[in-house]
Amino acid sequence: MKNFGRFFLLALALASAACGTTRKIRQIKDGGMQASLSLPSSGRVNSPLTLPPPNEGHDTLQVVDFEGRRTLLMNAVRDENGEMVASDRLEAAVVSARFRNVAERNGKVELQFQVRVPESMQERRWQLRLCPDMFLLGDSLRLAQVTITGRDYRKAQLRGYEQYRRFLNSIVTDSTLLINMHDLEIFLSRNLPEVYAFRNDSSYVSDEQFASVYGVTERMAVEHYTIGMLKRRNERRMARRDIMYRRLVKSPILTEGIRLDTVMRDVNGDFIYNYVQSVNTRPGLRKIDIKLSGSIWEQDRCIYSIPASQPLTFYISSMSTLADNSERYLRRIVERKVEENTACYIEFPLGQASIDPGLGHNASEMGRIKGNIRSLLVNDDFELDSISIVAFASPEGPLKANEQLCAKRAASASAYFSSFVKELKDSLERHEGMFIAVGGGTPQKDRRPIAFSSRSGGENWHMLDALVREDMQLAKESKENYSLIAGTPDPDERENRLSRSSDYRYFREHLYPRLRVVKFSFYLHRKGMLKDTLHTTELDTAYMRGLQQIRDRDYEAALKSLRPYSDFNTALVYLALGRNASAMNILEGLGCDARVEYLLAIAHSREGNEGTAIEHYMRACELEPAFVHRGNLDPEISELIGKYRIRIDNS
Repeated sequence: MKNFGRFFLLALALASAACGTTRKIRQIKDGGMQASLSLPSSGRVNSPLTLPPPNEGHDTLQVVDFEGRRTLLMNAVRDENGEMVASDRLEAAVVSARFRNVAERNGKVELQFQVRVPESMQERRWQLRLCPDMFLLGDSLRLAQVTITGRDYRKAQLRGYEQYRRFLNSIVTDSTLLINMHDLEIFLSRNLPEVYAFRNDSSYVSDEQFASVYGVTERMAVEHYTIGMLKRRNERRMARRDIMYRRLVKSPILTEGIRLDTVMRDVNGDFIYNYVQSVNTRPGLRKIDIKLSGSIWEQDRCIYSIPASQPLTFYISSMSTLADNSERYLRRIVERKVEENTACYIEFPLGQASIDPGLGHNASEMGRIKGNIRSLLVNDDFELDSISIVAFASPEGPLKANEQLCAKRAASASAYFSSFVKELKDSLERHEGMFIAVGGGTPQKDRRPIAFSSRSGGENWHMLDALVREDMQLAKESKENYSLIAGTPDPDERENRLSRSSDYRYFREHLYPRLRVVKFSFYLHRKGMLKDTLHTTELDTAYMRGLQQIRDRDYEAALKSLRPYSDFNTALVYLALGRNASAMNILEGLGCDARVEYLLAIAHSREGNEGTAIEHYMRACELEPAFVHRGNLDPEISELIGKYRIRIDNS
């Protein structure tokens, strides 16, 4: 009878609690009560400033305006008579605005808001799960959850964990506890006393030794004396661990994705949590909305879904919008006259100057030069004026004889290619004539002859020096010996000394042939260009890349691109990265401009120079009235506007 009474009282208590829950949920619905978001009631969000304390008990600044007039600015409030009186501190008790301006700094914004839950929505048996949702650029992101847990709800959670712990403790982990040791010892003592003596021996006994004494293996003996019922029950418990966890721990204590989980012991007022969320900005991001929704849970069931709150809106001000978007150009000087050089290895018969196209590699080398000349004659941008040919010789033989031979070879090459150019130009003219006959354009009228000049380059000692330095076959000692010989002033004596060295054969066979080179210099001018030099402009791609990086708010990369320019945009990047001194060094060297004055105002405000900051800000507003509104977007300026009640008439 007593047990029935206890059960009746428990059922009555549960029914009463259920009725209380239903009644309170109905009151929440009918009263329109819900969790909400609000803005902090004092200070400004994301302000990088720490304002100094007022001097001598006053919070007053003297500012000189554009015309030299001095103005006193101070904190002030309106008294009961409507008069403005000075105040040491202004702090609103409640902020009802649904939006706030936040500043992007170094590619991030910091959102500060409060999660508010009225007292009437809190209950010791409940858990409130509140989820802030962030909306930006058409996308949404759920922020970390705020959980408010009632005292009795947490007790029920912990009670479930305790019941599950007792269940786990009931699972046998020591398999020897499942063996009927009493019967096993009786069996050993009666039938195998010599084995029973092992019971106090701690030394290891192998399964083979055990089997030789028992006649059975250890596994067989253990299975025979294992209590089957206990083993099966233990196995069932092990298999039901997950099921029992879900049954006993109906509402697990979560740790992942939770910003706060607080246990409310006594409900004594509204719950307020100051939430701070850092967000990486991105191009095109102008505002972020935050909404709050959630649910109320009792044990393992959701008893009420909290509707979404009115959104808080954060308008983002970015320094990237202050960038100078003007295109920047490079200035280049284009020369009218152009020179191109190339060299070819024309082989001549020993001691002769006549050109033989079939000798050695002459066909391919001379064909390459002809191809160069042909491409220059038909070039749309350049006109070929003249060709200079210089022939060089290797050092063997007398110097004067080599110089004369080089002059003859250069003249021979000049005559050969001059004839080639004449035939090529005639061919081009015939081709253009055929083109006109079938309705083509006008042939080039300027067919001035191309001038050829030739001269001797003499013995090519300069090139030999370079070849010896770069040669990988010559030993270090051979190169050092050549350096000593190369210092001989007279070329003939130098060649004589070299011919007596042990490396001379290598020089003659491998290096000397490369010295007999013919160098071609092509002199051209740009078609249609009359002046010797022309200044042209082209877009500075490096600078424009830095400007795009500002728009993308990648300030570290922008600084690498723009640092060499030290202009307004460079200062802007320094300021965005918090490097105020570097920004001020550049800005103070620039001319009087509204944007320059505004950035100086921000920099001085950060440095604590409030009077100077206000002067620069007011000057920026005078030059560009749009900065009156802009000042409310940047915390460095809006702090000063609010602190000193700055009002600028821009009508």
